[in-house]
Amino acid sequence: MAAAAAGPPPPTPTPIPSMTLPENPAANSIFVRIRLAVPTDVPHIHKLIHQMAVFERLTHLFEATQENLTTTLFNSPPFKSFTVFILEVSRLPFPNDQHSVNPNYPSVTQMVNLDTNIEDPEAHNFQVDSDVVVAGFTLFFPNYSTFLAKPGFYIEDIFVRECYRRKGLGKMLLSAVAAQAVKMGYGRVEWCVLDWNINAIKFYEEMGAQVFQEWRICRLTGDALNGYGGGN
Repeated sequence: MAAAAAGPPPPTPTPIPSMTLPENPAANSIFVRIRLAVPTDVPHIHKLIHQMAVFERLTHLFEATQENLTTTLFNSPPFKSFTVFILEVSRLPFPNDQHSVNPNYPSVTQMVNLDTNIEDPEAHNFQVDSDVVVAGFTLFFPNYSTFLAKPGFYIEDIFVRECYRRKGLGKMLLSAVAAQAVKMGYGRVEWCVLDWNINAIKFYEEMGAQVFQEWRICRLTGDALNGYGGGN
């Protein structure tokens, strides 16, 4: 097993004070947007993946770099191969920009009412502009069901930063993938969950997802993959 990779390098932007969302108690809400990722999102995607590895106690498997993410994620049209949705939040309505008119996936926006303000101590690390902050992401790609004789989507990762959890944002990400699957006539959406993550399991079951106890993931990687795939 390779040694654990170091975490992402320190962010280059000059830190700003932590952001409180929203600022106006009379309008206790934030604006949320789901959009297609673009290559300039890679630094944020890299940091999100590292945070996910920390949360899942799997940093010893973390080897991703910004360079190989850039090389591998954007080689095919969206939904035909690896696709990333970015979850953003803002205190102000999102503008009509290149994301909202993207012919492959016009961004989806929603206003979310909050019970309490959100303190985001890492806003400066995930800032897109003065008001927009990246709050999470999901990465998915097509698979195929022989039983259904239909393609589907497999969600490799779905992650919302800690301060934005339990606000319905993870459900929005899952719903966005499901809506795209329905739009394309796909038969199902699948993903995995760690058996100790009871909160996530309960959340998925409440959504109507089946959590299979009898299936186990099988994986070839590293030396085992090379041994079986190297022709030796």
